[in-house]
Parts: sequence; C-alpha cells; structure tokens
Amino acid sequence: MTVTTPAPDVASPHVAPFLAPPLVVALTGNIASGKSTVAAHFVAHGAALLDADRAAHEAVAPGTPALAAIAARFGAGVLQPDGALDRAAMGRLVFRDPEARRALEAIVHPAVSRTRRAMLAAARASGAAVIVCDIPLVFEARLAPEFARIVLVDAPVPARLARLVGDRGMTEGDARARIDAQLAPALKRPRVDLVIENDGDRDTLARRADAAWARLVAWRAAVARDASASDHSRRSAHS
Repeated sequence: MTVTTPAPDVASPHVAPFLAPPLVVALTGNIASGKSTVAAHFVAHGAALLDADRAAHEAVAPGTPALAAIAARFGAGVLQPDGALDRAAMGRLVFRDPEARRALEAIVHPAVSRTRRAMLAAARASGAAVIVCDIPLVFEARLAPEFARIVLVDAPVPARLARLVGDRGMTEGDARARIDAQLAPALKRPRVDLVIENDGDRDTLARRADAAWARLVAWRAAVARDASASDHSRRSAHS
C-alpha cells in the first residue's frame, strides 16, 4: 500500500499542526459475498486498504510464535513441507469442528490483531483520508468497536455457493461447511452502518460500490469538520 503523505500545516510554531483524522472503516462480508470486489472499487477511488488476509498470512508466517502454537495444537499435518501453514488442510479441519475452530481462533486472532494494528498505524501516519480494513470476521473477533463505520457486502447463499464451487473449485459439501461456519449475515445487518447488496451482475455491484464510496466520503467530511472545529478551539486557547 503506497499513500502520499500531505505536507503539514505549520502556521503556528507553538501549536501542533492540524491534520483531519482519517475515517477508519471495516469492510466485512461472508465468504464469496463479493467483498474483495468492493474493496478494489474503494481503492480505485483512493482508499487505503488494510487486508485482513495479508495480516493473517504475516501473523502465521514460518518462524512466528503463532505458527509454532498451531503446529503444537494441531500437529505437523497442518504444515507444508517448507514449514508454512497448509491453509487448505487447516480449513478442512476447523470448518467441520467448532471446537477446533475456536482453538485456532484463540491462537490466530491476537497475532493478527497485533499485525493489523501496526498496519493501521502506518496508514494513519501516511495521511490517508479513508482507511478501509477488509475484515471478514469483524464481529466474530469482537473488533467492531474499533471502527467508525462498518460496511457489509451481502449476497444470496445460492450465489455464494455457486462461486465457491465454480470459481474456487470446492466440493459442494466443503462450500456449504464454509458458509455455515460463519455468523449469518442476517445477524450482522442490524449492527452495520451500510449494506451493499450483491444480488445482481458486476455492473450493478460496481454502481452500488460507487454509491457506498460517496457515503464514506460524506462521513469523512463530517469527521474533518468536527476535527477542524475542535482544532480551532484549541488554537484559540493558545493564542
């Protein structure tokens, strides 16, 4: 992720320069919902993207404490010959076993959170106006309070099932197990600020993603106005 940092405002040598805080948004959606496509649209509009999958890969890279803990808990069968995590084997194991899934999450979630916080700090320091965190498990990992807004991408189960089987090569049984293992979208909808429906073609999703981006820009403008008013009061107090 490359972000150009804006030049600081140095109008007063006695007061820290004002920089409106970014709008930090969680983008979530169940497997095969179209979330990654929406994320790409947001990036095209100028968002900084923090990818939870990337954070997850870094958190369990060879040599990390988290990967060692996974191997100790689940055995060498979840490792590839080069020592990296065999995600396919791990997925087959945990998505059919709730207890195993909870054990994996107890290892992975804290490690991913540390990695994600470091990525978020870098994005904040860059001066990005809108930071979108692509986090499928924002509710399951109890991360919702960390975000100013949450956007959910949702698609009908038959469409998601067809994508998993047709595009990712899963068996129908594995695809259904993956879908069933996640918190149902119906339980997420009341807890989000915006839902992007992915029940049409790609062009329809693109238009809805563009409309959602306009909402994010408006929300960020409100954040900037509030921060500017607060900064003005702070400067007046120092004058």
